[in-house]
Amino acid sequence: MKPLHVLVALALLPLAALAEEPPAVGPVPAADVVLADFLWQRRPVVVFADRPDDPQFIRQMAAINSGLAELEERDVVVITDTDPAARSDARQRLRPRGFSLVLLDKDGQVKRRQPSPWSMREITHTIDRFPLRREEMLERNPSGR
Repeated sequence: MKPLHVLVALALLPLAALAEEPPAVGPVPAADVVLADFLWQRRPVVVFADRPDDPQFIRQMAAINSGLAELEERDVVVITDTDPAARSDARQRLRPRGFSLVLLDKDGQVKRRQPSPWSMREITHTIDRFPLRREEMLERNPSGR
């Protein structure tokens, strides 16, 4: 009977891994996430503003929404925070002032802060220069050396 239990447990193991995976690209409200949950799994791109109708926030989100497939390819999750009073985990850790675009790598380190909106080209090119991203690209395409 024990081998049957082991077999069932092994069959259910992939489902448990799916349940623990953080949300996809996004955008995800900052109040719903903790940055530490993305360690070694996703690259958080956090967009801060003091109000949801901030023109810079609207422009940045339009650019991001136009390139969600490119961000998914880079294991990005987009996190938005437009409520300074909510004191989200991201806001407490990254301490933005007004509008801010913050790029983090999978190791949780802040790689870039921008005080103004960026195009998708600028975001993806910056991410592609991260050391961990370069390793991933080489693993996926070893002949690209």
